[in-house]
Amino acid sequence: MHLSNESVLVILLVGIVAGWLAGKLVRGAGFGILGDLLIGIIGAFIGNWLLPKVGIHLGTGVVSAIINATIGAIVLLLVLRLFRGGVGWGGGWRRRW
Repeated sequence: MHLSNESVLVILLVGIVAGWLAGKLVRGAGFGILGDLLIGIIGAFIGNWLLPKVGIHLGTGVVSAIINATIGAIVLLLVLRLFRGGVGWGGGWRRRW
């Protein structure tokens, strides 16, 4: 498999945008630029595997790739939060006094 410089750049751009969006949508899950990139790229693989399994097809293009990767990254962040034991959706509903 041969990847051109442009396709690698698109993959990195989609990964950064998807990781950043997922970090904003799942509060308290920002990992910095490199972490967001990694979360976005792994999320793209998860999204490409998961969405067709549930019958969701978003089409082609960069925008659909970003949406697909963001959905996968959100799933990944929620699974990580489950194992890491993060706080709830509101960011503080389990306050410890």
